Amino acid sequence: MSKSQTKLEPQGNGTWATGSMMEQLVPEIALHVMSYLDYKSLCRLSMTNSVMRRAANDDRPWKVLYHKDFTTEQTQISPSNGWKAYYAATKAVIDVNEDWYKVFRAKSLRGMSHIWLKADYVKCIHPGGVVFTGYDKVLQSWKIPFDWDQQYNIHVHDVRVRVFGDNMAWVTLKEFVNAAVEPLLTTNIYEFHNGRWFMVHHHSSPIVDIDIIDPMVFL
Repeated sequence: MSKSQTKLEPQGNGTWATGSMMEQLVPEIALHVMSYLDYKSLCRLSMTNSVMRRAANDDRPWKVLYHKDFTTEQTQISPSNGWKAYYAATKAVIDVNEDWYKVFRAKSLRGMSHIWLKADYVKCIHPGGVVFTGYDKVLQSWKIPFDWDQQYNIHVHDVRVRVFGDNMAWVTLKEFVNAAVEPLLTTNIYEFHNGRWFMVHHHSSPIVDIDIIDPMVFL
């Protein structure tokens, strides 16, 4: 058997008989080292050989990476498909959410039409409080602000994502539009259909001064 065909066998002390320095580390140390890698590096590592693929697919480094890249809020959950799949789903939702804001900034009605799910139950609530229901009415609601002679310089902060099961996710964030001092509080909900995420709900509303709200509205 040539050197390139050498089969790696675990020894009694948990290390590997031959291979790279990474492969010669005991599993606990290797997993600790992996916790410092980003997701691209973990994916590349998994493609080097079968040993590193098993190590890089372990739940532990992906859980650490998830909490480092996204949020530390979800410490008690146990993703049914593992942390690697949960990380991938969360990143996919973040990516489509970022695409949605690119479309918003570009004032592209065509772009909106590709991101919203074509369904009669989708909803959009603009900051003015008007509710639009159904794909056609939602798109029409965006035509009005897109026709205005105004650019939208939007910055988003405090983005939080939660994926539920295999086909539902919500995103909460703060929108700062143009020179606004106070943000809009926004919730975007996505559903997974035919291999991709689609928006089914968008709700933006201004922050209300709690001191002037009638307490009865909370009852």
